[in-house]
Amino acid sequence: MSIFDNKRLTDETFKLDIERMRDGWYTDKYFTNITIMLEQLAKENYHFAGSTNRLPPELQNISIETGDIEVEMQWFTRRLGKTIVVGVDKALTMLKHSTGYFKNGEFINTADQLQVWAVQDGHIVKSDGNPLRVQPVLRVRGRYRDFAILETPTLGILTRASRVATNVYQTLIAANGKPVLFFPARFDLHEVQAADGYAYNIAVQRYNKDFANTLGPFISTDAQGDWWGGSGGGTVAHAAIAAFLGDTAEAMINFARILPPDIPRIALVDFNNDCVKDSLDVCQKMFLQYMEFKTNQQPEEAQRYVLYGIRLDTSGSLRDVSITPLGDPVLDMGVNPRLVFNVRQALDQAWQTWDLPENWQAEAKTFCQSVKIVVSGGFNPDKITKFEKLSVPADIYAVGSYLFDNHGPTTTDYTADVVRVKINGDWVDLAKTGRTHLDNPDLERVW
Repeated sequence: MSIFDNKRLTDETFKLDIERMRDGWYTDKYFTNITIMLEQLAKENYHFAGSTNRLPPELQNISIETGDIEVEMQWFTRRLGKTIVVGVDKALTMLKHSTGYFKNGEFINTADQLQVWAVQDGHIVKSDGNPLRVQPVLRVRGRYRDFAILETPTLGILTRASRVATNVYQTLIAANGKPVLFFPARFDLHEVQAADGYAYNIAVQRYNKDFANTLGPFISTDAQGDWWGGSGGGTVAHAAIAAFLGDTAEAMINFARILPPDIPRIALVDFNNDCVKDSLDVCQKMFLQYMEFKTNQQPEEAQRYVLYGIRLDTSGSLRDVSITPLGDPVLDMGVNPRLVFNVRQALDQAWQTWDLPENWQAEAKTFCQSVKIVVSGGFNPDKITKFEKLSVPADIYAVGSYLFDNHGPTTTDYTADVVRVKINGDWVDLAKTGRTHLDNPDLERVW
């Protein structure tokens, strides 16, 4: 359930490998070991026989069946500052389908015996780094041995999805309301794309809610939209331009001719390391085709040749030929502010050099000045912030591997702690030193 639609996602969405999850296939081994031990203690009717414990004096002599002990566990993130919480519904689905035990080879599901509270995907939690002041996103009460093996996979989905969502959210803030294309699929296993794309979409919705914006989600694979009905988008890759022997304009003309008109025409113009020239070539040839079909009263065909944008993706080891070297060569490499300014200026003035009938000049001017500039290649919030402070005329940021970043300030690791145990019908505080039972007003009873 997200805060945006109040609908919980189900296993029909996640397609969990439930059988192996119940077997502990995805679980850190020490959780399966403790489960085996507790099950055996329950069979032996073992009662706590230790000489010391941390129970209050009035409970010191209570007989406690360790194997069947019920606990209260809470899940929280250790990321500093704000975290956009995502992954809750998948964690709940794991609990719903894999809580229980095996008896004579048959799995007995006991999820209905749990008490579960959870926030919704899209909620924000805050942390100053002190685990005594965290905000739990999930709380579970029940017999520990029934859900012990689920700690690993539930932490995993919360950690990854919240990390991606929060990184996206921070990138959107840096971009000042400009769209951020989600381009990290190539930097990780394909199996994670659905969760990552969902996290991205939640982050976009959270940004729109917090900043009164209306940004749409832009993903690159269909898998990234699997959980929420999105579809991947994209246009021409470097390899496609190579297939046209380096002729970027010819590649775009054929793309526009063949692909459905609802796909935005975005030309990748750094293949020859001459972004200005290739941008101008593409723009002119697309406009001439556009003008021809408009002249022949074929507006639908003309729409195929509307150039939505150009994308700059110059390698950080190269200086575009339009850039005159300055004192610091590092500033001239890759996609840099001067390159974007050069391309913007060239596009805006391009129509002036075209040999056009007078009645087409105004439309040509609009055509050129409407072309958006997409920048990609090593972008993160810091680089985007620098571009925005300089008022660089980039319209869209495409961001890749940073959105998976998990070190220093982006570390989003979750942990789960037992903070209470049920003794003689009452819940008694019993957490490891440095941890305690905590509340979060956004927690709601799930079942």
